[in-house]
Amino acid sequence: MSQALPPYRRIAEKIITDIEAGRLRPGDRAPSVREIERAEGVSAATAARVTAVLRDRGYVDTVPGIGTIVRTPSPATAGAERLTRMLSARPSIGEGERVELLDVRREEADRAVADALGVEVGTVVARRRRRYLDVGGVVAVSSTWVTGALADLMPEYEQLAPLPKMTFGLVEERTGRRVARRRDTHEVRPVPLDVAEHLGVPAGTEVLATTNHYWDQRGEPTEYAVDYLAPGRRLVAECDV
Repeated sequence: MSQALPPYRRIAEKIITDIEAGRLRPGDRAPSVREIERAEGVSAATAARVTAVLRDRGYVDTVPGIGTIVRTPSPATAGAERLTRMLSARPSIGEGERVELLDVRREEADRAVADALGVEVGTVVARRRRRYLDVGGVVAVSSTWVTGALADLMPEYEQLAPLPKMTFGLVEERTGRRVARRRDTHEVRPVPLDVAEHLGVPAGTEVLATTNHYWDQRGEPTEYAVDYLAPGRRLVAECDV
């Protein structure tokens, strides 16, 4: 554990490690402010900040009359973050996550897909749909579209099997077109019928949706994706400033 972290962060990270290692399980009582104060030799204010960090990051809930209880954190990983992981030689699937390939098909592009890929409405495009799950259940249902011409160069894309380098890597390998720019849009949307059955919610349920547009080094679109997050999931982004 890095001693360079402020004391409250260092203590919070230690408790998070215990939770992720299973030494503290969902439903267990987390250390109270007073227990942290005594065990770590810190002030009450510092101990309170530890609990605030745990609560903010989704690792504990404070239950009136009971105390601070460990919960299963439920962050979601957006498709753009999977690209970041791949480019930094890390696994695109998070720890404890798994992916189910739901279907691969060719279909006529609707207005959103056509605009994103730079084709006419009704042009046949290739769609790949996946469901991400973790110990808490369904995380998200993700759909990715590429043009039919691009799919012709990547037979693997239309096979119901994992893509080791994801779509991003396969496009670059076959065409030399690397992802150079992306735009991420987060909004609350009603879940369409064909996604609802995989997300486990009634059609029309409003959830957080993430739309990803990708462009290559020449500014041409390569891929379009939409992730619908399961209720109760949240996107968390943290970086050094």
